[in-house]
Amino acid sequence: MPTYTAPVRDALFVINEVLDLPALNNLPGFASATPDLVESILTEAGRFTAEVLAPLNRSGDEEGCTRHEDGSVTTPAGFKNAYDQFVEAGWGTLTAPEEFGGQGLPHVVGFAVEEFISAANQSFGMYPGLANGAVAALLATGSQEQKDTYLPRMVAGEWLGTMNLTEPQCGTDLGMIRTRAVPQDDGSYAITGTKIFISAGEHDLTENIIHLVLAKTPGAPDSTKGISLFVVPKVLVNDDGSLGERNAVACGSIEHKMGIHGNSTCLLNYDGAKGWLVGEENRGLAAMFIMMNAARLGVGVQGLAQGEVSYQNAVAYALDRRQGRALTGPAEPEAQADPIFNHPDVRRMLMDAKAFNEGMRALCLWGALLVDMSHRAATEEERAEADQLISLLTPVIKGYGTDKGFEVAVNMQQVFGGHGYVREWGMEQFVRDARIAQIYEGTNGIQAMDLCGRKLAQKGGAAIQAFFKLVGEEIAAAQDDAEQKALADKLQKALADQQAATMWFMHNAMQNPNHLGAGAFNYMHLMGIVTLGYLWLRMARVARRRLAEGAEPSAFYEAKLVTARYFMDRYLPDTGALRRKIESGADAVMALPPEAFAVAA
Repeated sequence: MPTYTAPVRDALFVINEVLDLPALNNLPGFASATPDLVESILTEAGRFTAEVLAPLNRSGDEEGCTRHEDGSVTTPAGFKNAYDQFVEAGWGTLTAPEEFGGQGLPHVVGFAVEEFISAANQSFGMYPGLANGAVAALLATGSQEQKDTYLPRMVAGEWLGTMNLTEPQCGTDLGMIRTRAVPQDDGSYAITGTKIFISAGEHDLTENIIHLVLAKTPGAPDSTKGISLFVVPKVLVNDDGSLGERNAVACGSIEHKMGIHGNSTCLLNYDGAKGWLVGEENRGLAAMFIMMNAARLGVGVQGLAQGEVSYQNAVAYALDRRQGRALTGPAEPEAQADPIFNHPDVRRMLMDAKAFNEGMRALCLWGALLVDMSHRAATEEERAEADQLISLLTPVIKGYGTDKGFEVAVNMQQVFGGHGYVREWGMEQFVRDARIAQIYEGTNGIQAMDLCGRKLAQKGGAAIQAFFKLVGEEIAAAQDDAEQKALADKLQKALADQQAATMWFMHNAMQNPNHLGAGAFNYMHLMGIVTLGYLWLRMARVARRRLAEGAEPSAFYEAKLVTARYFMDRYLPDTGALRRKIESGADAVMALPPEAFAVAA
């Protein structure tokens, strides 16, 4: 039976020592996030996720969700009780605005808790996770009446929410949606159409579900410029806030998926359902992107989470499982065989996982802090800079983070050998659950194109230049310390590879856009490696300082230094190969005609 322990100490290291959250206590919402409060929140979240959510992960996977003849859906046994405990403890209120019943804490605290939830039980975490995105969209674009009607109950967890984009004929190309919204005399709209792949689209956790639905009004442009956003509750809400009659939206089926079986992925049929316009007509995609960007950051956290929980179980197995002898001689001569932890290839896989997980945790939490700073920084200039940087990093967090998270899960399964392929050990579920994160909220190929096709060029490349400056400054600051300089010099080479790849795009993508399309995926990974390298350099600097100060436990900080060196030695060299792949262009990628891909009989 797999187990999970929330990495509270590591999250606190990043939040308090690397990102220095206490130094921001002059900003709105940060004053209450004292080190003691943050530690108590993360400690209790660790207990809740390990004791309440993790035991339901395997049983929820095996049971799955059940759709009944009346279209209702029940979640796996234990989920409803766990959700009631989640609501009672107020976990969904951590970062929500105080105006609507939230605690108003910084997102960087909420992201740490979100990792713990996703690692313990990704399927469960998707229910409140999607509601958080819906809350963000309504906060940014909803009318005051819509906010007052829906947000207090959604923040409290009494109601959950969804996002409805995809249809059978379109996913990424949302301009092709066919769902229609016809205006009614009372100011509402009649929503008719079919949406697919709707996570948490129907369930028994709450008495109402607030759907945010993309649709087109009569006469709207037949493109993305004609999309509007509507709020469509599962159960209509009366003027006094009580629930009225059931709306004309129903679950037609639930998908039979590779993983995340505990979350209900629904086909929803809208048959003249009553909905209300959110924001301006034909401006729905911009409004939905608020929710999508929040979801993409959350999916990046899921990649880290599956990497972490699979790593923890692989370490425990490697310490216990005995096979063969260490190459340097018996590690435990009195035993018949040594633990496989002594074999360098097993250690390689574990170190790869440790270096990625801890680096990715720093990236996710830094990204969350940038979200906070984009709203709460002291000056408009600082807010704009933070917004620009998190916009650039979002596809990297989602794309690189989930690609590597899946890779880590697969490698941790490999540590188990044949036992990793057997269901009872739990590793195959981690692999299956991790796989979806590379697909939903925009496939990772789409993330790469968003990064290279949109984000690099925005405002004349201001964001990527700001990123290069940030990394360059950290490298320069390391030059006075010999050990830190050795790490920084390797990062400098990797940064030079990214800068060269960026220039290659500038000089070649205009004449042939396929050059950018063919290299975008490699560029996303190249930037992911450089970004984690930058954060590892920061973490190593802090660890050296803390050791010099005599901080305890010293083993924690010493391990940071070794892992930083490992990342620089084993991850950074890949940037050279990725650069060369980018610079090879698209000619060979696009040369063959479609018929050449068919298999000859």
